[in-house]
Amino acid sequence: MRATGPGSRLPPRIPENPQVRGWIWRGVFSVIAFLVVTIFLDWRLGVTAAALVAIFDTFMRNNHARIMLPQSRVAAAQRKTRRTLRGLEKSGWQTLNNRSIPGSDQEIDHFLAGPGGVFAVDSELWDKRLPIRTGGQGTELYHGPYSQTERLEHAQWEAAQATRLVSSVLRQRVHVHPAMVLYGPKVPWIVVRMHGVDVFAGDRLKKYLKQEARKRAKASERLDPDQVAEVIAAAEKVLPARADRHHSPPRGR
Repeated sequence: MRATGPGSRLPPRIPENPQVRGWIWRGVFSVIAFLVVTIFLDWRLGVTAAALVAIFDTFMRNNHARIMLPQSRVAAAQRKTRRTLRGLEKSGWQTLNNRSIPGSDQEIDHFLAGPGGVFAVDSELWDKRLPIRTGGQGTELYHGPYSQTERLEHAQWEAAQATRLVSSVLRQRVHVHPAMVLYGPKVPWIVVRMHGVDVFAGDRLKKYLKQEARKRAKASERLDPDQVAEVIAAAEKVLPARADRHHSPPRGR
């Protein structure tokens, strides 16, 4: 099977899990609170201040997670995407749903391979009362006032993990492209790529994949059924199924 991405070497660097960034900032703010209160008051009050900062940060992140994306919404979004993907099986697409990433508590919602390439698709159902918009000259994603940069970075991280693991089995680089499908609010664009992730409305998923297949065909890079089967078989080995639970992605969402 020929490589499905440029070059034949495995990616030299896998991005760090964005969840770690939240822990680091929580520690930094706690240390700052401790030092400031200790200098001006007392070290025991400094310890208390540091603990309160950590508790407050944890509460805000978890509260935001409950408001923005309860687990029922995760499951509902995934079901919507699975129904669409089942309709593409006759077109040569194969899908693995809810696949665990070894060494972490995260999972890929949908890993799929077909004529248009290999993808890790993240399904999102957001509160339709809050609008979706871009910022930073089209490079940032917002849901209402909330930045979704961490979500985009995490989607990219998931795809990078899949790239590394699948490529290691096939002994050639198989690029897994990250995509995020959104349900709930109206998405005011067709497809936008931010932080390396293609973002679009869930009802455009079928058109998106068909368009990717046409692009591959024009470039003579369309994957044939045997190649698709090889990629899926490799993914089954390195991305274990997780049917009993849904992931809890880092916030914020």
